[in-house]
Amino acid sequence: MSHQGFGEGCRRLVIVDGHEDIAFNWVQGRDFLKPAHEKRTLEGADSGRGASTVGLHDLLEANVRVVFATIWVAPCEATGFVGHGVPCYRTSEEAHDQARAQLDYYLKLAEDQRIRLIKGRRDLEFALDPRESRLGLVVLMEGADPLITPQEAKAWFEAGVRIIAPAWRGTRYAGGTGAPGPLTPYGRELMGEMKRAGLILDVSHLAEASFFEALELFDGPVLASHSNCRTYVPTDRQLSDEMIRALVKRDAVIGVVLYSRFLRSDWRKGESAKSEVTLVDVVRHMNHLRTLAGDTLHVGIGSDFDGGFGSESIPAELDTVADLPKIGQALTNEHLSDEDVRNILGNNWLRFLRKTLPE
Repeated sequence: MSHQGFGEGCRRLVIVDGHEDIAFNWVQGRDFLKPAHEKRTLEGADSGRGASTVGLHDLLEANVRVVFATIWVAPCEATGFVGHGVPCYRTSEEAHDQARAQLDYYLKLAEDQRIRLIKGRRDLEFALDPRESRLGLVVLMEGADPLITPQEAKAWFEAGVRIIAPAWRGTRYAGGTGAPGPLTPYGRELMGEMKRAGLILDVSHLAEASFFEALELFDGPVLASHSNCRTYVPTDRQLSDEMIRALVKRDAVIGVVLYSRFLRSDWRKGESAKSEVTLVDVVRHMNHLRTLAGDTLHVGIGSDFDGGFGSESIPAELDTVADLPKIGQALTNEHLSDEDVRNILGNNWLRFLRKTLPE
């Protein structure tokens, strides 16, 4: 395919999304098998969660072939994320049971012939079969509190989890967003248990001290499923240039979040207009990662769609996850090569998974 007109073909390129809270949306009453617009109609304009952006139909329309699907359970103090009737946890046992229910939901979804739970490389290639329209789910535990002890890492791996992010905010394992500090004794122990189990470490949300300690203790595969550049959005939720360089040295992939608040520091949810953030802002973060890395091999998408925000809080050109191919056109407009566009849309994540998943 020539570079001229490349954008018109972006819709059929393979796309991988490194972060979607599919199971937690199910906990909140959203059916993944329903298209996003159908959910919006059912919920009405005042759902309080923002207009839905994710559904199986929308993902398949965009040729999204792989999603890192999270298990995320809400601590009860996270009032902004816990709605009426939505379970939250106060103890590790409660976190464990709620996380297990979310994993069971993914196992149930995988009974649909269009969906495959990706536990190894064969599952990945099954999901990528160009003759079929399929979606593969790589299960990612966001926040390690569901592990009652670090030794449970192996059991979660055997049950289907492939990636663990120790933190969301602070957890029993690590400092996190808004909760600075190093790994806890449990967290240091978890690093060894994750390596022995064959798990991948997700450093998104880790406090900086925990981040560098984790990289020192854990010598297995590392990624950042959904993290942006602190140079543009100066909060502890984003990655500093030093952190980005450390990830590049570990051959990690970094998924750029498509939440407007994480793309522009002057944008405010509920106050700023959707039109104020565009795909130019997305490409700006991707280009910064590319500049620090020296290539495009460490840049991906980690949309975090429906992760506490809706269509009103994503770039102007995007309405649902079906619009992810437009990122390819935006990259082409910035004169990135065809290969670079393919890398960022999906090939970097696929390369990482082919290298790190078990046979």
